[in-house]
Amino acid sequence: MTFSLHGQAVSAGIAIGRAHLISNAILEVAHYQVREKDVEAELARFEHARQVIAGELANLHEEASAPGAPTELAAFVEVHAMLLADPLLAETPKQLIRERRCNAEWALVQQMETLVAQFDEMDDSYLRERRSDVVQVVERVLKALQGKARRISRRKAASEDELIVVANDLSPADTIQFKNLKIGGFVTDLGGSTSHTAIVARSLAIPAVVGMQHARPLIQDDDLLILDGTRGVLIVDPDPGVLREYRLRRTELELDRSKLKRLIGSRSRTLDGEDVELHANIELPQDTERAREVGADGVGLFRTEFLFMNRDELPGEEEQFEAYRAVVKAMNGKPVTIRTLDIGADKEARALRTRAGNRVSPNPALGLRAIRFCLAEPQLFLVQLRAILRASHFGKVRLLIPMLAHAHEIEQTLSLIELARLQLADARQKLSRVDVGGMIEIPAAALALGPFLRKLDFLSIGTNDLIQYTLAIDRTDDAVAHLYDPLHPAVLRLMAQTIQSAQRALMPVAVCGEMAGDPKLTKLLLGMGLRQFSMHPSQLLEVKQQVMMSDSAQLALRVAKMLKLDERDKIAELVEKL
Repeated sequence: MTFSLHGQAVSAGIAIGRAHLISNAILEVAHYQVREKDVEAELARFEHARQVIAGELANLHEEASAPGAPTELAAFVEVHAMLLADPLLAETPKQLIRERRCNAEWALVQQMETLVAQFDEMDDSYLRERRSDVVQVVERVLKALQGKARRISRRKAASEDELIVVANDLSPADTIQFKNLKIGGFVTDLGGSTSHTAIVARSLAIPAVVGMQHARPLIQDDDLLILDGTRGVLIVDPDPGVLREYRLRRTELELDRSKLKRLIGSRSRTLDGEDVELHANIELPQDTERAREVGADGVGLFRTEFLFMNRDELPGEEEQFEAYRAVVKAMNGKPVTIRTLDIGADKEARALRTRAGNRVSPNPALGLRAIRFCLAEPQLFLVQLRAILRASHFGKVRLLIPMLAHAHEIEQTLSLIELARLQLADARQKLSRVDVGGMIEIPAAALALGPFLRKLDFLSIGTNDLIQYTLAIDRTDDAVAHLYDPLHPAVLRLMAQTIQSAQRALMPVAVCGEMAGDPKLTKLLLGMGLRQFSMHPSQLLEVKQQVMMSDSAQLALRVAKMLKLDERDKIAELVEKL
């Protein structure tokens, strides 16, 4: 019987294939008594299952750290490994087995429910989000206890049809295997646009729909599925007519993507002759290869925090210098914008946990993060600054400072940069001029640009955090994810005001958040006056196509009228017509 289900589209594209169900082990747990003489054996069974999963996570971390793997995955797997080793999951279930003489599965689920209840009561939305990580770790251990493989078999994945994975939820560790298997897409009952599964889907360019609520119980293994990751639709057992239509759509999409490659090397210029720079965002030095492949005009955002994550020791000056130099040399004279350490909030580094007073912020997104952390740890900051300045000798380097809000933060940062220069001069190290810019991602910065325009060389608007802080929405919290809105009138006015103020001051300004890589918003940003975009390399050619089809002068008139509106729905309607 044909039927369709609707959820949240988080990764565009069309997949047609057979359903592969990943069962929910938590729902299959039985409760039974263990004889007193068998308690030790039950404890050993639990510990063996835990060690099996510890080994799996170690292997997955190694896969996630390999070149070409999405950089977010290693951090996600690390969180799961930490939870697995935590005494609350590693030891407390053993106490329950001893005290209640119960089976290991039931003891583990009881402890999980206790922990989840504690997470649900936390005020901080980021910490509440970690409840899903606890559930996913427990799910893996239960699978091991029940003798059920979590991995998708390569035999099944090698069949003629693509596999569409259907699950109640998927952990980042689960999705790592998608990279090397013939996976068409995935569907989950849980999750939102900022969930781990959504992030991984986009990084792997796999069509995905999340938040379907009841897809998992309604679908059977090997059902024929059509997954529309653009519209957020899943069609189960489609009739021949619908199947033909979607196969045609998929072919058209593939053809469009193939045509986009013809734009590589073409000049990014609007119909009325305005040149537009399209830069790439990268996390690690090897990402420069993808930036070069699509003809990026430079690196608009090098997220250096990924050099600090998933390790027990901090990278020293030499290691950082080699990484920065590798990127600068690979870009062969094109500008490379290196953002200083933006750690904190949803980005953690083991090696930094003892820094800055070894305190846990009650609200990480508003706490000691990014430049605030670096100014609190000047010696650590100086090491990074020296490494970046040394790399400037090998190409055009620009230094970008995140999370600036106050004039005194700009002054302190510039003083430390000058100190780093003097230290390198004393050591007779070679360096070249480096422009220093500030990220506009706090409303206070957008509303008080004076010090930025007077003291810095360029600006870069970080739309992800600007939206989050303007709307008071934690973008990692599924409960409020639907309120995260790039087309809110307040967000658009802050962006337009920043772009126009920078242009009047003859200061270069870019957008480096997710809005820059959304081709549906390209004409809106062009109409605001933006002439420099920075995005994931996979998005660059689509954005270039939109640029080359645009008349910037006409767009400026239409967008100016749009910015006067207060109705979000009306704005969205007009953006679609641009």
